[in-house]
Amino acid sequence: MRPALPGLLLLTAWLAGCRRAAHPSDSGTLTIEHVPMAGRSDLPFSAAVRVGSMLYLSGQLGTDSTGRLVPGGIGPETAQAIANIRALLESQGSRLDRVVKCTAMLADMAEWGAMNQEYVRHFTVKRPARSAFGTSGLALDARVELECLAVAGPG
Repeated sequence: MRPALPGLLLLTAWLAGCRRAAHPSDSGTLTIEHVPMAGRSDLPFSAAVRVGSMLYLSGQLGTDSTGRLVPGGIGPETAQAIANIRALLESQGSRLDRVVKCTAMLADMAEWGAMNQEYVRHFTVKRPARSAFGTSGLALDARVELECLAVAGPG
């Protein structure tokens, strides 16, 4: 199986090039904006990074406002992770239907079907491209982590 990262980097570079080609008045300089983790300056990553018209979201777990995993397993965790994604997107003027790619990381691939049952409730019509893979463990002993790329709103 081929690594996904090189393909993602090529796609990102291609999209950035298309943006410049579509807008000849653009100086060709993309701005990079780091969106900090709300109330968590101790974490070694940003909640999201905006590059031009794209938002790159860090992986989201099914944690509530206290930072604890919601109870109930992969279904409720998936719902909460998507709620966290929605809130982060909306804070940046975007929304779920502007998500173009998701990566689902599962603690156990046997739960893929259960994760999908919840996932399709939130991505009903405009379904992003998606990859899924099993891991040997996730932070906080989570069952699922979702990472997304989305088209940003104005800003």
